[in-house]
Amino acid sequence: MLNPAIGKLIQNCDNRYSLVLEIAKEARSIADEAIQNEEIVIEKPVSLAINKIACERGL
Repeated sequence: MLNPAIGKLIQNCDNRYSLVLEIAKEARSIADEAIQNEEIVIEKPVSLAINKIACERGL
């Protein structure tokens, strides 16, 4: 899946800073979960977080 445009993601946020914080928190939780489950993540956690947030917002 291709990353959605940042312009579409930021429409649902107050500002870019809050979007970056939300993505960073989600990426950290994805990485921590992969470590706990001893899984190998092929795609970068930040990309996975962006895609997850975009899907939750219906983009």
